[in-house]
Amino acid sequence: MNNNFLNIYNNLIKLTRNKYIFENISNKETFSDRLTIFFFHFAFFLKIYKKQTSKKNLQNLYDFIFKQIELSIREIGYGDATVNKKMKLYVNLMYSIIDKVELWEKLNLSEKTKFFSNFIEVNKESSFFINYFNKYVDYLTKKSLNYFTKDVISLKF
Repeated sequence: MNNNFLNIYNNLIKLTRNKYIFENISNKETFSDRLTIFFFHFAFFLKIYKKQTSKKNLQNLYDFIFKQIELSIREIGYGDATVNKKMKLYVNLMYSIIDKVELWEKLNLSEKTKFFSNFIEVNKESSFFINYFNKYVDYLTKKSLNYFTKDVISLKF
């Protein structure tokens, strides 16, 4: 299953590297902003696929992804104490994003706009992010979870 998780992780990373996303953010591609965008993708991913797979499998995916994030932070060169502090912040950030994503359909346009501006410095009107993630959700609902486990795929939506 680790290989499947790695493919899912790599596909989410590929989405996060979309250059059009960062044209709409004031801070161009900082690690923190990139990770926040990754969390947006991952939160919507979890929301869609929680109905199709077991909680245990999703928890294993979640754990795997956070282990990968921890490894990335260590590769940057942070020490153990700093890694632990940052991981605590990132886990809390992820839970904050998940809370809002769970209510996505119930949020109005203004609340969705505020959602993105609370987490990232939006360069322009954040309708870009609302449109982008609405398309992303549609894309996810049309694909099975297994689709993302095969290999790094061409993600067009």
